[in-house]
Amino acid sequence: MGIKFVHHGNFSKTEKFFRRSKDITRNIDLDKYGQAGVEALREYTPKDTGLTANSWYYEIVHDTDGTRIIWSNSNLGKGWAPIAILLQFGHATGNGGFVEGQDYINPALRPIFNELAEQAWKEMRGK
Repeated sequence: MGIKFVHHGNFSKTEKFFRRSKDITRNIDLDKYGQAGVEALREYTPKDTGLTANSWYYEIVHDTDGTRIIWSNSNLGKGWAPIAILLQFGHATGNGGFVEGQDYINPALRPIFNELAEQAWKEMRGK
C-alpha cells in the first residue's frame, strides 16, 4: 500500500511567491533599519563613559546566503575585549569575581526586527 497524490492546476502562485521572496530586499530600505538599530543600541547600551554606546555601526552584506544587516561595536577594551559583548554576557574580574551580563541587545533590536519582518511580509504580498 502506498501514498497517492493527486494534483490539479499548477504551481504558478507558489512560483510567484518564491520569485518575489528572492528579491524581497530590493524594495526595502535596509539603511533605514540599519540606522534605526544603531540608534536603538546606542540608547539601550549601559552607559559609564558612553564610549560603547557611541561605537555602534552597521553594514549591509549581500552574498550567496542572501542579504543581512550586521550590527557591530568598535569599542575594544584594552585592545582585545569587545565591551558590548562583555556587557551583554558578563565577564570575570581581575580579583576572581564575576560581573553578570545584562541583556540589552535583544530588547533594543526586537522592535527593529518586528518592523522589518512586517515590511518584508507586505512586500511578499505585493502591498
